[in-house]
Amino acid sequence: MTPLLDPLAHGSSARALLEVVILAAAGGALGCWIVLYRLAYAAESLAHGMFPGLVLAALTGIPLLLGGAAGLAVAVAGVALASRMPETDADAAVAIVVTTVFGAGVLLALSPDSPPGVANLLFGSILGVSTVDLLAGTGLTAVILAVLWVLHPRLQAIGFDRGAARSLGLRVLPVDAALLGLLGLAILVAVEGLGNLLAVAVLVGPAATARLLTDRLVPMMALATGAAAIAGAGGIYLSYYADTAASASIALCVVGLYLSAAAGSGLQGRLRTGSYDR
Repeated sequence: MTPLLDPLAHGSSARALLEVVILAAAGGALGCWIVLYRLAYAAESLAHGMFPGLVLAALTGIPLLLGGAAGLAVAVAGVALASRMPETDADAAVAIVVTTVFGAGVLLALSPDSPPGVANLLFGSILGVSTVDLLAGTGLTAVILAVLWVLHPRLQAIGFDRGAARSLGLRVLPVDAALLGLLGLAILVAVEGLGNLLAVAVLVGPAATARLLTDRLVPMMALATGAAAIAGAGGIYLSYYADTAASASIALCVVGLYLSAAAGSGLQGRLRTGSYDR
């Protein structure tokens, strides 16, 4: 049992494991809706869009959650304005705004006045999460799960058939806006430990893995939550024993789980095809 217990003897690793559980709870349920609603690109865009706010928060000493929320609001407003330009395609407008905003954040991070820890905003420092970070993440995760529970019937109806949902009197735009808002909250939870570049991995990767294994929503959410927890714990242990970056190790484990599920799903499909041919 020593190889399993040794990392837990360090307070930083124990807090990191708790953070992984929190991220798994938020990402497991929400990530499935992100995958089913095809919002993976939106998730990546929101993560990059909030980066200048995170850098300004680090420079001024205000909480990262407030800075990230402010950066997110500016990015959303910029995307909305750019999308209204008749000469610009919507996807191109999103790409232009997000690239511009992220580039501004990088320039701020590379300025001589930036503190040394600004690099952690990009790649994360899950081994450096504090008790306050854990409490804030727990609170935001509880909000995400509660809102998802309330919206679950509407999300199902709209995700299954948008046209039929409108005919039943369901308003699609508020539900889409709520889902994007929850996505922004989840990224704020994840960015504390995984950084701006890797936060989306724990939101999209486990859900995409679960999507390969089942078509049923509730089992998909359970599998996604389990996959996120396994990848998170595996990444922390890999970081401890291989002396690698913890956040990047978690992302690597997420990719490994997805590739394993894809290989298993493809093998199962070939076996089924072979049995039908016989």
